[in-house]
Amino acid sequence: MAEGPYTTRRGNPRFSFFANAEVTLRDGTSVLGQLDELSSRGCYIDALEPVPVRTKLRLRISDGTSTCELQGKVIYMHSGGGFGIFGMGVLFEEMDAEQRSAIEAWLRGLAAQAKKELGNNVISQATG
Repeated sequence: MAEGPYTTRRGNPRFSFFANAEVTLRDGTSVLGQLDELSSRGCYIDALEPVPVRTKLRLRISDGTSTCELQGKVIYMHSGGGFGIFGMGVLFEEMDAEQRSAIEAWLRGLAAQAKKELGNNVISQATG
């Protein structure tokens, strides 16, 4: 179901980020999913229902303590290898200051966590 090959080259760092995602399509249909990755320009979502490439949507991201709602567009989609899960890359559309601030706050926390984990790995490799 993927539409052509997609590249993995990214201009913005992408971090593992597990949060609930609710995708609302223009016709009001709601698709629940799990956000797996986050960057300043988009995210990757796993869902049980496919959303076609180029579909514009409203996305609600919630990590249990913070929530952000913004507009986006599906830029690629693929099936999960027969497990009934569909992955989709979503590009964020224009964000206001509040939305950008919420995404940047999550990214700062994820970057600090990744840096801490990288430091712990280097220490354990040096002492192990």
